Amino acid sequence: MSYWVPRGGLPPQTDLTTGQSGRAVFTEAYAVLPRGTMTDIVASRLPHWDDTRLWVIARPLSGFAETFSWYVVEVAPGGGTERPDDDPDAESVLFVVGGRSTLTVGDRTHALEPGSYAFVPPGTAWTLRNGGDEPLAFHWIRKAYERVEGVEVPDPFVVHEDDVDAEPMPGTDGAWGTQRFVDPLDVRHDMHVNIVGFEPGGAIPFPETHVMEHGLYVLEGKAVYLLNQDWVEVEAGDFMWLRAFCPQACYAGGPGRFRYLLYKDVNRHPRLHPRSTTM
Repeated sequence: MSYWVPRGGLPPQTDLTTGQSGRAVFTEAYAVLPRGTMTDIVASRLPHWDDTRLWVIARPLSGFAETFSWYVVEVAPGGGTERPDDDPDAESVLFVVGGRSTLTVGDRTHALEPGSYAFVPPGTAWTLRNGGDEPLAFHWIRKAYERVEGVEVPDPFVVHEDDVDAEPMPGTDGAWGTQRFVDPLDVRHDMHVNIVGFEPGGAIPFPETHVMEHGLYVLEGKAVYLLNQDWVEVEAGDFMWLRAFCPQACYAGGPGRFRYLLYKDVNRHPRLHPRSTTM
């Protein structure tokens, strides 16, 4: 598999501002963060993470993402954490795009490599350490889990994308398919993080308009994507945020496949009241 891996850096003074990162767009309906925006000067750090930096490409914010945060994380050799997340409500998906690491979830240890996918339920202890000799790069998607009385919290799991077949969309002859890491009928899960793929020339032939909020990170290839009323070119390393009900469609441009990691919130009533807080 081929995945775009960010390496940071900084463009030279001779570059045009309207170049690679100049494709950045932020609107009330969608946002596009091109891969050129992930430079050294916009990287962040986290408490209790050693030799680690990350690019925060989505966070809950008025007028932006409402249900999730999304990080692209780089861990240097020897780096990692024994205390990754202090939020007891946070559930996580990790998807590795470069390097190798050891992930411990509860009392089980897993060796992660590019293509590894891990789901960590809320309130679950986990650690991660890069014991290799090259940087580890992975996506970390977090959501506040919405508990429902009588519905159990889902179990943790680790799988590799090679072991998850793409399910073709009806009538597409395999030109458009989705690798689903969670059974869509399993209502224990309140978010899905899947990989959507298109063969060259494949398309979403209608403007999807729906209640789910989306985050999309392009893993490989290029396409022209409909975002609200605008057709926008995107390529490997670009991130898109789409608010609920933002019309969306795409054409895969080739010459290779077009694939992206997709987040959406699912299987819960829309919230009618502000989230309660304890004083």
